[in-house]
Amino acid sequence: MAKVKSMKKEAVNISDAEAVEHIAKNRQDIIHEINKVIIGQESVIDLLLIALFSRGHCLFVGVPGLAKTLLINTLASVLNLDFKRIQFTPDLMPSDITGTEILEEEHTTKKRFFKFIKGPIFTNILLADEINRTSPKTQAALLQAMQEYHVSAGGASYDLALPFLVFATQNPIEQEGTYPLPEAQLDRFMFNITVDYPSFDEEIEIVKSTTSAYAPKLKKVLDPDSILKLQGMVLRVPASDHVIKYAVNLVRYSRPGEENAPKFIKDWVSWGAGPRACQYLIWGAKARAILSGRYAITCEDINALANPILQHRIIPNFHAEAEGINSTKIIELLLKEVKEGA
Repeated sequence: MAKVKSMKKEAVNISDAEAVEHIAKNRQDIIHEINKVIIGQESVIDLLLIALFSRGHCLFVGVPGLAKTLLINTLASVLNLDFKRIQFTPDLMPSDITGTEILEEEHTTKKRFFKFIKGPIFTNILLADEINRTSPKTQAALLQAMQEYHVSAGGASYDLALPFLVFATQNPIEQEGTYPLPEAQLDRFMFNITVDYPSFDEEIEIVKSTTSAYAPKLKKVLDPDSILKLQGMVLRVPASDHVIKYAVNLVRYSRPGEENAPKFIKDWVSWGAGPRACQYLIWGAKARAILSGRYAITCEDINALANPILQHRIIPNFHAEAEGINSTKIIELLLKEVKEGA
């Protein structure tokens, strides 16, 4: 804890420009601690940290057994954040997430009253495991919390502790008994992150580390107050007009109804990305810049984040599906079509 306290005190006395180097050092410390438990997945970890500092929620798509839950739990531990996990099932109810009111009675006066019992959503990091296995009604219980950081129940509003992030998982294989996430729900997620199989060497290391008695000890790198300060700093990172224009053009040209949209967009896309995608591109670029030790964003930052941000916001039509074209391919073509400074 001494390290955390000293970091907080130091953060007050240094300028934003000087703090960038400090944040880049924190990034290396966080990755070092996570790598004690997680083998590989460097790009996934980078996106996780970008989402954390730009206040974005993440949707992970990957087969079971790729340590998605372990990764998120490890991140919460390293950052000294409260972590809770909900296993989404077909019979899960909204109150199982947000909480419920119970009737209680005072022993002395015998007066009855309703008391709100908070659900697992009252945490810093919430893992919604297999989110598409529950009904849209229950999925919608997350919407208000993800956007407004509070929960409404019984005519009252309850604030969530900050920072608050939702990390959800989906299994891309099993589709029986699942409910596709509505577009409004998908749009709340900053990133759609594909978690792939490890390489051969990584899988060797995974087997060695998980079949022995070794249990790594994790150090706390940050705490909730420090993270909130760093999230505030991300918002102060400058963004030049030409970078913002590039991000907006990238999003607008993904819409088939846009006058200047490329022909392949008009041919292959049912719906393009909305304005929230522009916001996430800039927020994410700012977080990526300071985590890399820079206090300004570039179009390269936008390009690096375009696929995980736009992938679940660009909906291919049946013509694209018939030709084997997915949203990733469309984004790849879009990045070639939209020029910087256009």
